[in-house]
Amino acid sequence: MPYKNRRPSYATFILIFVAVKIILNAFAISNFGFHRDELLHLVLGDHLDWGYKEVPPLIGLLAKITLSVFGHSVFAARIFSTLAGALIIWLAGLITVELGGKRFAITVACLSLIFSPAFAASGYLFQPVVFDQLWWVLTVWLFIKYLNTANVRYLYWLGAAVGFGMLTKYSMIFFTGSLVVGILISKERKLLFNRHVIYAALVGIVIFLPNLIWQFVHHLPVLTHMKELRETQLDYVKPADFIEGQLLVNGPAFLVWFTGFISLFISFRVRRFRFMAIAYILIFLFLLEMHGKTYYIFGAYPMLFAAGGYAFERIIKRQAYILRPIALMVVILPNILILPLVLPIFSLQHTTTFIKHATEKYSFLRFAVTWEDQKQHPLTQDYADMLGWEEMAKKAADVYNSLTPEQQKNTQLYADNYGEAGALHHYRHKYGLPDVVSLNSSFQLWAADTLSAKYIIYVDDDDNVERRLSHVVETYTQKGEVTTPLARERGTRIYLLTNPSPKLNEIYQAELAKKRLQ
Repeated sequence: MPYKNRRPSYATFILIFVAVKIILNAFAISNFGFHRDELLHLVLGDHLDWGYKEVPPLIGLLAKITLSVFGHSVFAARIFSTLAGALIIWLAGLITVELGGKRFAITVACLSLIFSPAFAASGYLFQPVVFDQLWWVLTVWLFIKYLNTANVRYLYWLGAAVGFGMLTKYSMIFFTGSLVVGILISKERKLLFNRHVIYAALVGIVIFLPNLIWQFVHHLPVLTHMKELRETQLDYVKPADFIEGQLLVNGPAFLVWFTGFISLFISFRVRRFRFMAIAYILIFLFLLEMHGKTYYIFGAYPMLFAAGGYAFERIIKRQAYILRPIALMVVILPNILILPLVLPIFSLQHTTTFIKHATEKYSFLRFAVTWEDQKQHPLTQDYADMLGWEEMAKKAADVYNSLTPEQQKNTQLYADNYGEAGALHHYRHKYGLPDVVSLNSSFQLWAADTLSAKYIIYVDDDDNVERRLSHVVETYTQKGEVTTPLARERGTRIYLLTNPSPKLNEIYQAELAKKRLQ
């Protein structure tokens, strides 16, 4: 089959937008500290395995490379995330070209993505989210390349992309299924009826197989994790909230992706790529039914932005040299103005001032500073989750260093949640701490078999310590507290427990055994 889209690649032009994305992230990634989720993911690099309680293994491998090659700084931790975000822009530009777009189409698609609140906020933290988005976009590009060229090598690369996507987040399988169904519904279905599709699927299965085996060996923790997630979070996500989220998360750039979505159904020129719109509908309905969080579907938007860029180029002709810049300003400028709400391009002080003025002047922005407690705060919840961790580690180290060398030999460090445990683990070398014990999240996989030291440094944000500990330790004394004003962990306390009774260890071991069976 001849290549139906022989056009310039515009590779150099697309690189301009890739550079913009990297520069923006470079300004932002060191202004605040580690996010609590990043601290968990970095810990995985010190415990490489084919799976974890809440995520597949690829993030752990990236953490290992980061810590070994780039170091332990916040900047280092976000290098791979920034590169992934940049590749998403690159692929979105390439998809736009494959659809038939030229420079204006590429500009609309790429700038919409770069300044979209959804992608600005999710494209710099060291979390599986941005890598999941990357695999989704790469999968779409490979599908389109195969449709445009009928070259089966793209099928094999596609199989590999799906396999690695499954090693990043399990949502990859649902998106891939949506794409396949979308193509089967379209007139391009004949391209899937050959043996190479089966072989490519086998490539993906082989890549994913080690994690699948790990899941069965560890009693399918993904099911337990999904059950807990549904009971504690997803059941509270209302369908109306999910729908509203999709209308708002990209700001005025909604006009771009929605135009692209509609054009895939009504435009003769892009009818061959209608499977993208069908896939979006299917994954949207699936997540709506499953009470998915708003960001679960973010990876599906770059392909629609690409279609939207092409549609804008077709609608606003080159001769309308005034309308094109006006259109760009309408869909992009408002997102640029609120960028500090989602990307920390300013210092903490300037960000706090900006948020205060913005939310006072524009009441509709107050949702950005409304946390899970449904109260409004001076910072967004993500920003507040990046503060106070090093202070916590240092104060725990002060308690540890106040003990004699003999006492230190019989001391354990325990943290109640994964953010606290991640911080204590990450800063352990800097402050001379023993490694931390926790039963929260994946920490249970490598937790100590007993909690029976004579001294336990206990970190917890719960106010009911007396009720829980008074009957199982000889003494408990508060030795420190996180005081960083805007930190979500403000008020987290550091206790020194002495002479725990055997009952504490019995409770610990029973809980550990229970969690390891889940």
